[in-house]
Amino acid sequence: MTTDFDIAICGAGPVGLTLALLLVRRGMTAERIALLDAKTVEQAVTDPRSIALSYGSRQILEDIDAWPLTADAIHQIHVSRRGHFGRTLIDRSDYDLPALGYVTRYGVLVNALAAAVARTQIAVIRPAQVMGADEREEHVELQLADEKTINAQIMVQAEGGLFSEQNAKALQRDYGQNAIVAHVRTSAPLMHRAFERFTEEGPLALLPQDDGFALVWCARPASTDRLMALPNAAFLTELQNAFGSRLGRFISASPRNVFPLGLNANPATSARTTAIGNAAQTLHPVAGQGLNLGLRDAAVLARLLAQEATPAALEHFAMRRKTDRNLTIRLTDTMARIFSSAPDGAPSQTLLGMSLGLIDAFTPAKRLLAEQMMFGQR
Repeated sequence: MTTDFDIAICGAGPVGLTLALLLVRRGMTAERIALLDAKTVEQAVTDPRSIALSYGSRQILEDIDAWPLTADAIHQIHVSRRGHFGRTLIDRSDYDLPALGYVTRYGVLVNALAAAVARTQIAVIRPAQVMGADEREEHVELQLADEKTINAQIMVQAEGGLFSEQNAKALQRDYGQNAIVAHVRTSAPLMHRAFERFTEEGPLALLPQDDGFALVWCARPASTDRLMALPNAAFLTELQNAFGSRLGRFISASPRNVFPLGLNANPATSARTTAIGNAAQTLHPVAGQGLNLGLRDAAVLARLLAQEATPAALEHFAMRRKTDRNLTIRLTDTMARIFSSAPDGAPSQTLLGMSLGLIDAFTPAKRLLAEQMMFGQR
């Protein structure tokens, strides 16, 4: 196998796999694309994390024959503020769509994309750990852990491992929040309805999945430490108090995991390297936009690189993605900071609750919000 490629994609998660498939779809020779990842496919597909896909992301996956997936459709999104009047309800019927989005598991998505890649001649190199990259005038040399090297015209970073020094200079913010994730069941579930409930410490999301909901509960570290230490019955009582009775009683919860939350965006790039997905921006999970933004990165980059795998294409990519990235980052960052920096009951928190009712009453504003969440700009 040749070690010289037009494109080397570091990271075979959903975004890296999608980019490789889109490049072939746009006419690039599959053998000229290298896809590298430190994990085996078997390790990746066992990842049970729940992820949210927008309808726009479904369109991208359909384009590369990675759809249908085993996924639960979201027909409605209910956004509210705990203890305050006002809510926004986004419904698929308002946009003549079969769904606003979908909930699936990370491993399910990776499995579908990896199967699509296996039907091509894309050079998949895994497990392979990229230790560094040396950019030359006409190519990039990637150094692997086994002391082998790979040369490529363009390197795309689609995983969070490389560029540690550059990432240190990026826009970073620690929200002072953690996210508790689990799968929960209720006594009166509403099928195909997702909930985003703003509490005093952050958003609480319930996404329809299987016979219950994928839970993402964001709060300050002291609160999440306390919640993680509770037995299941006490945890469900706390969740009931935070969410309310709209879904009846919370009757069970899977084992819980907790993750710190922050923002890491705008990493430095160079003439022959660029970053997409989580390597370019790691967002707060409010509104579930991180993966969807990364898939839109892949869609735009594939169109440009299929025309010419040159530094000029990467410059054009940066310009094309600036508006969508900045808008999505600002939207999620602002909502996260309202709850991470403002004291409980602060006017900014109250205004957010009031604004939900205003958005629901003002159709153009609700449409703009829904279209950004579903399609962004690509």
